[in-house]
Amino acid sequence: MDGNGRWAAARGLPVADGHREGARALRRTVEAAIDLGVESLAVYAFSTENWARPPDEVESIMELMDETIDRELPDLAKQGVRSRFFGRRDRVPQALQEKMAGLEVETAHNDRLSLWIAFDYGSRLELVEAMRRILQEGVRPQDVSEEDVSERLYAPELLDPDLVIRTSGEQRMSNFLLWQSAYSELVFDETLWPDFGEDQLRSALDEYAQRARRFGAR
Repeated sequence: MDGNGRWAAARGLPVADGHREGARALRRTVEAAIDLGVESLAVYAFSTENWARPPDEVESIMELMDETIDRELPDLAKQGVRSRFFGRRDRVPQALQEKMAGLEVETAHNDRLSLWIAFDYGSRLELVEAMRRILQEGVRPQDVSEEDVSERLYAPELLDPDLVIRTSGEQRMSNFLLWQSAYSELVFDETLWPDFGEDQLRSALDEYAQRARRFGAR
């Protein structure tokens, strides 16, 4: 989900307003995903690198996540959405940590769509921490398998994505699900995230449906 800052700048608004509009786009897109039959959706809300942004922007993002849990995600829960967060949590404000954990418990029984929210997430760090766990558990180097790595990621239940959509015209992965996306199809959309919605999601899914996935085979 990229382009909140540019969306705000183009309108002469504070970047916080761009992030707030991005939260509305998230709800809109999740509801569209439900209508389109999507069963699992992972979104990149805050990266490990985002801590380097100006302190006031970081603070506004934390406040916005708090607001989103209070205002947007409960309505999605009523529609059958199960929300889960993955990434580091030790650097997130304690009150927000508790809200994240509470929402996960409250929506654990929902099964219409799984919404995975990457927050304080970075794929390289995820892989480093997975390898640390393998070493700490005494797995012999010659015995390490792909399954060993996958089982020690932040969210081992998260399925490898079929499709990765990058908004705002940028064409890079930005440290998102690098292990899991080894054979994902990629779609790069010019739309800034706050303007993203059902039309763009449908277009990306239509493009995906026309591709032949070979996973390295012929």
